[in-house]
Amino acid sequence: MSTTTDPVPPSVPAVEPPCHHQLGIRVYWEDTDAGGIVFYGNYLKFMERARTEWLRALGFNQEGMRRAGEGMFVVSETQLRYLRPARLDDLLTVTVTVVEVGRASVVFQQDILRDGVSLCQGRIRIGWVQPVAGAPAGDDSFRPGRIPARILAVLPAARPTPV
Repeated sequence: MSTTTDPVPPSVPAVEPPCHHQLGIRVYWEDTDAGGIVFYGNYLKFMERARTEWLRALGFNQEGMRRAGEGMFVVSETQLRYLRPARLDDLLTVTVTVVEVGRASVVFQQDILRDGVSLCQGRIRIGWVQPVAGAPAGDDSFRPGRIPARILAVLPAARPTPV
């Protein structure tokens, strides 16, 4: 919990939402601009790391699936809302919450928090792509496909989008 007594605006929840996975991330110099504030594009990197570690915890290695020719997830849509800045040396919590599961894509609500206060909120859609049949070996040609049943079988139930 934060030790500050400053009021938190109503649009910024002061508690961590229920989620399927959490990842702690420390902010380093490389993540910030000259003023020590996290560069806006790095929030997407933090969210990507959390989703990747969540998939790894479920038993799926994305590079292994790609190399085996099974396919891979790619980001197809993002929507971010920046609420407060993260700064050098902050310890952040990045959450991953499944809010929609389809045959070819999954939608996540992701939050980046510091001491339980939301700094950035994102809605990310990832889609499944698979190698194009007959493409030369080593060719990176992919087409949209259905998420393999073995992955869908272990995805947690979607939760409503946190308000």
